[in-house]
Amino acid sequence: MAKVKTQYVCDNCGYISPRFLGRCPNCGRWNTLVEEIVKPQSGTTSSAKKISPSRTDFDGSATKPELVGQIKSHTEMRVKTNSEEFNRVLGGGIVPGSLILIGGDPGIGKSTLLLQISGELSSTGHKMLYVSGEESANQIKLRADRLGVASDQLYIYPETDMDAIRHSIEELKPAAVVIDSVQTVEEPAIQSAIGSVAQVRGITSDLMNIAKSKGITIFVVGHVTKGGALAGPKTLEHMVDTVLYFEGDMHHSYRLLRAVKNRFGSTNELGVFEMREGGLKEVRNPSEIFLEERLRDATGSAIVVSMEGTRPILVEIQALITPSIFGNAQRTASGLDRNRVSLIMAVLEKRAGLMLQNQDAYLKAAGGVKLNEPAIDLAMAVSIASSYKDLGTEPSECYIGEIGLTGEIRRVTRIEQRVAEAQKLGFKRVLVPKNNLSGWTPPTGIQVVGVATLREALSVALQK
Repeated sequence: MAKVKTQYVCDNCGYISPRFLGRCPNCGRWNTLVEEIVKPQSGTTSSAKKISPSRTDFDGSATKPELVGQIKSHTEMRVKTNSEEFNRVLGGGIVPGSLILIGGDPGIGKSTLLLQISGELSSTGHKMLYVSGEESANQIKLRADRLGVASDQLYIYPETDMDAIRHSIEELKPAAVVIDSVQTVEEPAIQSAIGSVAQVRGITSDLMNIAKSKGITIFVVGHVTKGGALAGPKTLEHMVDTVLYFEGDMHHSYRLLRAVKNRFGSTNELGVFEMREGGLKEVRNPSEIFLEERLRDATGSAIVVSMEGTRPILVEIQALITPSIFGNAQRTASGLDRNRVSLIMAVLEKRAGLMLQNQDAYLKAAGGVKLNEPAIDLAMAVSIASSYKDLGTEPSECYIGEIGLTGEIRRVTRIEQRVAEAQKLGFKRVLVPKNNLSGWTPPTGIQVVGVATLREALSVALQK
């Protein structure tokens, strides 16, 4: 009887080691190597070594090397769903033959979203196959009834065997397939535990070949770790075409769908949904949600027009500056980069004369959204100065601009869209970098004030 061989695979980067190591030599993570059984090869003939057939083209012919000038290109028509927010995140719709990975915390609504999308696509004549390895057909039916999903083109298939799933796809020939989730599906040819690195990598490779050779769109649900990253090797994200993260607070009803990788559209697009009893409802104007509970004449509050992909969103940045009772002042941020907060406070102290080194600072982006672009610097500085001086900002005013270390206000991108969004929501004045004033005409009904330095911006924003 042949001796069973084992190897150790890093579940973060996929590095393979013949023996156990406490720290992965490739990615440097600790305690990430897990033991896997190596399947012995039977036979030495070329037919026995052949794992899978070569990839075929959309017309069924085998692929071969071609000169780039001889390749006939054709534009794939995107398939649009009834959800404009979902279409926006994907870059305008679903590209046929794409492999889309969706991750998120447990219970955030990934299965609900994909079941709704499956129902919308099937109602327009697209044959859908929903494969679930976590729920029974009856459980999925109960959720479908609650969401109002009913179609004669939607097939439910509770299965975890990859061979059976592959056979069903070839038999039904659906337009799109949902795999919920990749960690529950098993590849019989791989002798490893379900959800292991080898299983996830092998199943994703099979799904990628099906998507590219048959022109079938495949949605794959992926579990996340405690740190919020997608579970499994990092190669999982490299293999797929699009990576979507479904974010949100379990104690709030709003959910954010964010694209962090998209081969067919821009990244960092944002879609906003609200979780209700009847499922997820798209939010057409998220700026109103982020501003609806703002207090009038509150200190430490500033409105910024942030760009999330191609969409401008108005978000309230709140700051609370209090004297420190300990030796070292605290810097706490929620939804903002803590290092950026420390940088802005250092510039305020050096260039604007605010004594902040003995003050605790607590900053937050209201509404649970995460902001990480240079244009939010000015709003952060105004909110910090407003709380420190105990002076309220004008409720109908917002702030856009990047702050340099020398105290200058630097230009930002898409200034026209930002100002137009502020004007649409009823804001009367907006502070922008002075260098952004040329080359365009501001819309009527809003005053655009150009500022060149941080000290000048604070004097305009906090004047009473």
